Amino acid sequence: MKKMMWSGVAGKVLILVIVLFNIGCDQITKSIVRDHVDYNANIKVITNHVTLTKVENAGAFLSVGDTLHSGFKFVLLLLMPVLVLLMGTYFVMTRKNLSPLLVFGISCVIGGGAGNLYDRIIYGSVTDFLHIDFVIFQTGVFNAADLSIMLGMLLIMIDSFSRKNVANTSYS
Repeated sequence: MKKMMWSGVAGKVLILVIVLFNIGCDQITKSIVRDHVDYNANIKVITNHVTLTKVENAGAFLSVGDTLHSGFKFVLLLLMPVLVLLMGTYFVMTRKNLSPLLVFGISCVIGGGAGNLYDRIIYGSVTDFLHIDFVIFQTGVFNAADLSIMLGMLLIMIDSFSRKNVANTSYS
């Protein structure tokens, strides 16, 4: 894939499809959990290692900020994310020299962020439902939007490191 594939109308539509796919997957899974899983349930998906539960997160990642005053909470959990998502969307839609990996990664972050932001606006909290416990590796409870954000950030880092390695080898 060439970098230029993201310029033009077809590229912009593809970016929007990626963003909307991430939002859709997130909202569908959360809807199923809201309708069919009890709060703090412990449904074993893969023995005791992957469990399905339902918790409402009034904060951000790992409930950070859930006890903040409502004014601070509004700025940190609603206003700033809206601005960051708008800036990210503008960036990915207007730049023509971005690699496909970087565009896909940014689109995943935007989609995941928008999915969680939608929950905060509509429900006042974010529905989380997955927990992983492999003894030495354990997560907090998270959702599909969080997976999109983490995947996107991983792709952005891979793109950054690969560009850095290419730059370093061209100077050798």
